[in-house]
Amino acid sequence: MSAAEAEPTLIGSVQRALRLVDIVANSPRPLPPKMLAAITGLTPGTTYNLVRTLVHEGYLSAEPDGLVLGTRFPAFQQQGDSRGVFLARVRAALRAVTEDLGATAYLSRFADGELHLVDIVDAERNPRVELWVGLHSSAHATALGKQILAELPDEERRDYLSRHRLEELTPRTISDRRTLLTQLEQSPGWAVDQEEYAIGATCVAVPVIAPGVTASLAISLPADQAVVDRRLVSRLQRSARNLSLQLGADALGSGQGDEFTI
Repeated sequence: MSAAEAEPTLIGSVQRALRLVDIVANSPRPLPPKMLAAITGLTPGTTYNLVRTLVHEGYLSAEPDGLVLGTRFPAFQQQGDSRGVFLARVRAALRAVTEDLGATAYLSRFADGELHLVDIVDAERNPRVELWVGLHSSAHATALGKQILAELPDEERRDYLSRHRLEELTPRTISDRRTLLTQLEQSPGWAVDQEEYAIGATCVAVPVIAPGVTASLAISLPADQAVVDRRLVSRLQRSARNLSLQLGADALGSGQGDEFTI
């Protein structure tokens, strides 16, 4: 057998396409095609052609801020645990909330003792609140942060607050530790920030709980238009439950049990 006969025939375009999918699958953020071209060294034209095909076939999905995994990616059929799958699950959930409620949607999570903003999907008519102070320094003043703090065990909650200053971000911010703890301990299962983080903005958050995941799903609305009632909270809770079920299925399907890795 000659050397030529022993070597398999490889299709370069397929290899390049698989490389793009692999990069997106392992990214915690959406990736614009230009960034994929820079990472792989492919020309912009080749990258765009491959991306267009992968989006058409459902292996990638084009979002306004970049590419995420599409629903035909195998992990969606067999419960995957990559960062890309987690991001795609979150992005789909946030987009559904935005379309349902007409409000910008956010997801934050608690990991390694800190609160992290995972993703945001903007509503066209109600764009995001300008995040002028990071979540790690403003959890006490945001619905996203308050909901997570309310879900933490008492000892862990007090430890977190002991390590973070309660800055007075607006005249409405609760900056007294005892008052905040009382509010968190009496949480009705959802949290509201009524101009505590930013004047003119009201935010509502509900829990997203799955194996190894403590997170909160929230929306923001102009304060003069916000009507925070049971109907609004119930619709947000329904979306949060669906996301919790998806993340829980991913964790169980990957055999992680008590831990979900992103």
